[in-house]
Amino acid sequence: MSIQSIYTPRKDKPMRAAGFMSGSGTNLIKIIEWAKQLELEKGKSPYEIVLIFTDNKNSNAKAISEKFNIPLETFDILDFYRSKGYSDKKDLSHRGEFDSKIVKILGKYNIDLIALAGYMSIVTQPLLDVFNGRIINVHPADLSVKKGGKRKYTGGNAVRDAILAGEKELRSTTHIVRDKVDYGEILLISEGISVNIPDKLSLKELSTIEKKSLLQEIVNRHQSRLKENGDWKIFPLTLQYIAEGRFTIDTEGNVYFDNNKLH
Repeated sequence: MSIQSIYTPRKDKPMRAAGFMSGSGTNLIKIIEWAKQLELEKGKSPYEIVLIFTDNKNSNAKAISEKFNIPLETFDILDFYRSKGYSDKKDLSHRGEFDSKIVKILGKYNIDLIALAGYMSIVTQPLLDVFNGRIINVHPADLSVKKGGKRKYTGGNAVRDAILAGEKELRSTTHIVRDKVDYGEILLISEGISVNIPDKLSLKELSTIEKKSLLQEIVNRHQSRLKENGDWKIFPLTLQYIAEGRFTIDTEGNVYFDNNKLH
């Protein structure tokens, strides 16, 4: 059975990563800051964010680019879809064309890996083919939890779903991005944060339409805590470990860290 590194380190050259973002970019900032901290502590970082890419011209990407002096590329996905006669980006039949244009944009930067740091567009085959196994995401749930053989907390409502399912703790997961959303190989899972809901409020009550706004407040509060104690800790570490060549994968999709099988 063949085992291969996600990335093979080059002598005296850091891994060149592109940070993809759509909104505030807080996850990306933590990745950049971690590389700088490694430089201070060890004299060098094994990875470097050499490009910021955003699919949203109104995101915080420009400010981050200017603050850290990192090149920025913007290709607004809503403008792209409007040029096709659509008011939103839901029709995935055009997404391949959009991602093909991104591949061309990235071509001049010699990118080794893509980190999806709050990137809100589904990645499709043109990017998946060129960066096969080298696109990384962080998801606000423990993707190792399954129900009926399927991952239980995938998609955009993972925090809400976990709270309403009665989970006592929430975790974040870093994973490789594949064509099935949130089903790529698991890399790191964060420590848990406790779930806290108001006393005397049952999960059944919380799930009613009357409690919709309260539920959203609770979800938002937990999501913020999870980002701070989950995403911001394991995402930078994941990039570091990949850049150091410490993650390997076999032909059956099993992941190893320092030659020890995970999950």
